[in-house]
Amino acid sequence: MAVQERLYTADEFWESFGDTKRLELVKGVPVEMSPTGEAHSVVSAWIAHLLLSYVEAHDLGEITAAEGGFVVSRDPDTVRAPDVGFIAKARLAGPTSERYFPGPPNLAVEVVSPNDSASDIHAKVFDYLRAGTRLVWVVYPPSRTVAVYGPNTPTCFLDVDETLEGGDVLPGLSLPVQEIFKKLRE
Repeated sequence: MAVQERLYTADEFWESFGDTKRLELVKGVPVEMSPTGEAHSVVSAWIAHLLLSYVEAHDLGEITAAEGGFVVSRDPDTVRAPDVGFIAKARLAGPTSERYFPGPPNLAVEVVSPNDSASDIHAKVFDYLRAGTRLVWVVYPPSRTVAVYGPNTPTCFLDVDETLEGGDVLPGLSLPVQEIFKKLRE
């Protein structure tokens, strides 16, 4: 007889684990994430800085970093934590919550670590897109490339000689890919 694992709601997940560990909730099941390496954290922080500067200058909304949680599905609940997220100003209401944001980010940025499997990255991208995220950037530090995903659009792969565009999510943003890897030492 198989033992069924307990499924958590986003609220139960918060009450049980809060922000004490690096975890995501995937279809009701807590999944531990290992600490990231230097390249991952440097690139994530730099992207957060670049996006925060742009978003603040244009009064577009909020940037989340340090893997803030977003409830991307219910019953069973999934809470994803992108390395960097953007929430449009129109979606911000009331005081800033101590808990997870109740919906997907408008932009999710995932910086790939050496131990991340392709299937795990694809699962995250699909969770974001199914939930309504309009733009997902998957950043690969070793190859200095970025994969760009959007709903009902072909995946676009960019290298250091190309430019990331914010589209209708971050209007007017034009970010050279080489700029997001600027802080990596050769």
